[in-house]
Amino acid sequence: MEKLSIVVPCYNEEDVIDIFYDKLIEITAKISDKYDYEIVFIDDGSSDKTFSKMKSLREKNSKIKIISFSRNFGKEAGIYAGLGSSVGDLVVVMDADLQHPPELILDMIKYIEEGYDTVATRRINRKGEPIFSSFCASMFYKLINKFMEIKLEEGAQDFRMMKRNVVDAILSLDEYNRFSKGIFSWVGFKCKYIEVENVKRAAGKTKWSFGSLWKYAMEGITSFTTAPLKIATIIGILVFVISTIFAFTIIIQTLILGKDVPGYASTIVSVLFMGAIQLLCVGILSEYISKMYMEIKDRPKYIIKEKRN
Repeated sequence: MEKLSIVVPCYNEEDVIDIFYDKLIEITAKISDKYDYEIVFIDDGSSDKTFSKMKSLREKNSKIKIISFSRNFGKEAGIYAGLGSSVGDLVVVMDADLQHPPELILDMIKYIEEGYDTVATRRINRKGEPIFSSFCASMFYKLINKFMEIKLEEGAQDFRMMKRNVVDAILSLDEYNRFSKGIFSWVGFKCKYIEVENVKRAAGKTKWSFGSLWKYAMEGITSFTTAPLKIATIIGILVFVISTIFAFTIIIQTLILGKDVPGYASTIVSVLFMGAIQLLCVGILSEYISKMYMEIKDRPKYIIKEKRN
């Protein structure tokens, strides 16, 4: 009998974790003739009763593993820790808020048995989300796919099932700055996307603010493409050409045509413009240097406070 590992990163999910567990057990019962299972809960430094509820579920079900972080290290660290702790022939990564419907696991298994290495979900709409957030998300995928060597499927979620060899390939990428959506695509393998409607949380509040989404987007861009560095170089060349043309224009107007040199206003505008360009390029360089700095320090991606197998 093959084993299915279900990896569930959690952060302040006390309102929904019991509901999620009950639905998940209903699904595992339907495949019990073919698959044994384990549930790997990762408590990402929750400040509510999430960890206590995990322990209560562990007392009822010995097939539950718990990893509790010493603080909040982020979802990427939770996914990495859960994959590393999983032992299943098939591994599912999903959220506990029921925006990733557990019943889709049955469809995922069907596609895996048809020969796919990975089965993931892709949202076909963003109903219920703010219009501005939806617009920014769409622009992010268009922008990053224009510059990346690999393609990110627009609307792709972290909810996916993978064969063991895919999981091993993901774990072999040991970088500190992780962007799982990019890593999932980078490792390759034969992937099937299941199209799903956007689902609201069953309970609780979203942990994603606009600021955290912006940070996540920047992480993805700087982790998988050097295009911003190339753009900074192109901007520098363009500004040099424009400045050269402008300088020759002033020389010609002054020495040949006898016109006055442009005054205070044009000088201030030019200085401010050049300063803005320089700060932009320095900012782009700083993003990449900060990534290098964290990689060189080689700190652990997470610290475990408590673990129960």
